[in-house]
Amino acid sequence: MGHGLNAAPEMVIVKDKSGTGGYGWRVYHKSLSSGYVLYLNNTNAQTSESSAFTSAPTSTVVNLGTSGGTNSTEDFVMYAFAPVEGYSAFGSYTGNGSSDGPFVYTGHRVKYLMVKRTDSTGDWFILDGAREPYNYVSRQLGANNSGAESGPDVYNVDFTSNGFKIRNSVAGFNASSGSYVYMSFAENPFKTARAR
Repeated sequence: MGHGLNAAPEMVIVKDKSGTGGYGWRVYHKSLSSGYVLYLNNTNAQTSESSAFTSAPTSTVVNLGTSGGTNSTEDFVMYAFAPVEGYSAFGSYTGNGSSDGPFVYTGHRVKYLMVKRTDSTGDWFILDGAREPYNYVSRQLGANNSGAESGPDVYNVDFTSNGFKIRNSVAGFNASSGSYVYMSFAENPFKTARAR
């Protein structure tokens, strides 16, 4: 499937629009194990499904397999995200289980952050600098549920001029040796960060 981004996507979300097949939102992320996916609509750890995406996306196409969740006679919607220096970043980190958590470099001041644990169950946590314009940011929404925002003072994260610093030990964000993927978008889409 052509994506028109002129760079290889590092995160792809695909959904059967009809919903009749009972398929969830399949997620490819560059940091997942080969042949594995996540589901945006649930809390599962990464799941083996090599037929969803046959190989990593290229600068021109997303390689869809034969899975009914990504490729069938149904109509699908696909969101493909490629990194843009100073604007967007997609990556992974390992938790340390401490309230003095890891710092993750994104190359920009984060405005929107979504994090998902991949080696165990956990919500898709969304934090942003619009609802909380000052550090720390702690009111989270779950992409996989319809609940109201949680917090404050639970999911504490500092948005810095060039990334984010985790200030909580919540297992869904920062379990000791836990594996996580993230997507982030910048407050200002410029190559030079603006500290707040």
